[in-house]
Order: sequence, then structure tokens, then C-alpha cells
Amino acid sequence: MTAVQVPDKYRYVVIEGPIGAGKTSLARIMSERCGAAVMLEDPEANPFLPGFYQNAERYALPAQLYFLFQRIHKVRDLKQADLFKRIVVADFMLDKDPLFAQLTLNDDEFKLYQQIYAHLKPQAPTPDLVIYLQAAPETLLERVRRRAAAYEKGIPDEYLVRLSEAYMKFFYQYTAAPLLIVNSENLNFVDSAGDFDLLWERISAMRGPREFFSLG
Repeated sequence: MTAVQVPDKYRYVVIEGPIGAGKTSLARIMSERCGAAVMLEDPEANPFLPGFYQNAERYALPAQLYFLFQRIHKVRDLKQADLFKRIVVADFMLDKDPLFAQLTLNDDEFKLYQQIYAHLKPQAPTPDLVIYLQAAPETLLERVRRRAAAYEKGIPDEYLVRLSEAYMKFFYQYTAAPLLIVNSENLNFVDSAGDFDLLWERISAMRGPREFFSLG
């Protein structure tokens, strides 16, 4: 694959989207093509996640707090000075953590979570660009089933639908950084280098604070 030149204005790029949207795959490909450092979540390390998908009421809080601590640890390692040395591509942003918490926790748990989040949230650089990958819930479900990750086997269909809706609402109101909304239904960044090239052309041509990209 041919390397691509990153515009100087993009030093910290975040790729977001619900489970099955393809954010981690795109982050890895972008890192390879751009020579960027990559910062990824590690869901397989969360010992409470399989239990959460089987019994959300029991495991929601420990699973959520584990992810919060993991994300905070990674973001704390990201210093403004580092962004002058090398581009960073991440498959998450800390600001979306409360989205999951509000979706999965009961009222008392969410109040506790908010206190912990407010106390621990570090000062972090604002992304220079956020790429939000969209897909229909049925597409997300099919992708999750196809990749057959052990910790995802118990994901209820209804949960993915609610998560997809929560992401749409979150990014409808998001204004903290330039946002490129990508309909990933007909894009395959893993198997088609041409799809990535089309996306990169769109990224390089961005001028406004919120733009859209869709293929077909």
C-alpha cells in the first residue's frame, strides 16, 4: 500500500463509532498508511465484559469502570508535546465514555460513575479531526457475528440498536472538533485499498467543521 501524506492540521485523529462500525480496523490501516502512532482500546483485557453481555445488570458498573480507567490511562500518556513529534490515530475518545455509562447503568450507578469521571478525567488535547463511522444496526449485527470475537458472543441485538442510536444523538450535537461523518455501509477498508484512498481524498479536502462521506 502506498503511504499517504497527512495534512499538517491533523496531528491527532480519532475514529469513533458503535461496535462493529470498523473503527479499530480503520485506525490500524490509517496508522500504517500515514506512519502514525496508534492508540487503541483493548476490550479483550476487560475481565467483566463477557459477564456484562450475559448479565448486564450485575456486570455493567465494573465493566464500565474498567473501561474508564483503561481509557484515562491511555489518554494521560497523550501529551500535547508528543503531537508535534508524531501523528496519533486513536479508535476512541474519552468524551464518549459517559455515553456507554448512561446507556448501561442504573440511576444510582450512573451518579457514582459521574463523580468518578469528574474526579479522574484528565486534561487531554482536543482531536484535530473526528471520523464517525455510521452503519445500520443490522449491518453492525452482521459484522459482529462474522468476526466472532469470544467476548462479543453474548451481545444482545437490542443493545447494539440502542448503542447505534445513542451514537447518532451524540454526534448530532458534537461540536468540539471538526467532524467527518462516514457512511461505512459500502466501504471495506480492510480488503480495499481503493476505499481508503477515497476516504483519504475526502479527509484532505475537508474545509468545514462538519462534512459527510458516503460511497454508493
